[in-house]
Amino acid sequence: MKKIIIGITGFLILTGCTKEKLSDHLLAEPDQNEHLISENTSKIHKDKNTIRERFSPPEGYQWIEEKPGSFGYFIENFKLKPYGSQIVKYDGTPISTQHLHEAVFDIDTGNKDLQQCADAVIRMRAEYLYKMKKFNEIKFHFTSGDLLSWDDYKNGTRAFVSGNSVSFRKTAAFDDSYQSFRNYLDLIFNYAGTISLNKETKPVTRNSDLKTGDILITPGSPGHIVFISGVCENQKGERLFLLSEGFTPAQSVHLLSNPVNPYFTPWYDLDVNAAETKTARYFFKPTNFRSF
Repeated sequence: MKKIIIGITGFLILTGCTKEKLSDHLLAEPDQNEHLISENTSKIHKDKNTIRERFSPPEGYQWIEEKPGSFGYFIENFKLKPYGSQIVKYDGTPISTQHLHEAVFDIDTGNKDLQQCADAVIRMRAEYLYKMKKFNEIKFHFTSGDLLSWDDYKNGTRAFVSGNSVSFRKTAAFDDSYQSFRNYLDLIFNYAGTISLNKETKPVTRNSDLKTGDILITPGSPGHIVFISGVCENQKGERLFLLSEGFTPAQSVHLLSNPVNPYFTPWYDLDVNAAETKTARYFFKPTNFRSF
């Protein structure tokens, strides 16, 4: 099967979260001591190593329960690295900004500059489906619109890009190993991005429908994405949220602090109808929440 696409050779330029293209939407860095306020508001259990165990909601709020087996449950109970772990790039070196996160997910970044912002969400979603053995649901579109599933890839199908076209041919033997799965994801990271992920998800139009695993996304160039990694609620029905992200260059998936509202950090007050939403390292305008 062969489809003509527009500018496939420019996928990484158009859809990647390059630092230069993000510059107009990046927030100025706050005082590096602001994150210490979190110790006086929301309790952080630094000896715990899952989101659900490490982060207590602010006073008056309670965790919203996620159904076991759900994507949200998978995220909230995903293993974290020890508290204080640095965000490191794909080459193993730390990034320069280390005061805007409160947790690092215990998941590899790979050794290439591939697993950036949208890719971090794709990785978490794919790992969840893989763990749940929902193999036939592991499928992602390239920015061109072409779809490549894990079922096809493990059966030997490979993508071939030539100029403005992409074709798929069976050229490899069957391989359903985890390493083959990682190779599949690296291919997806190369050719998918915020544009394709935006199309693969559906809009969330009510605050009450926001849940762990939903995404906040700006598709295109510049483009970026964060994902909800915890939800709490008070008796009035008001909710607060934890946010996590990948970034560029490819680096550790991490949970963000909230320098925008240090009183509640790392929790965020989110509104699907807000004109814009500011996070620790990026502001989204317009606000665009979506769900798998």
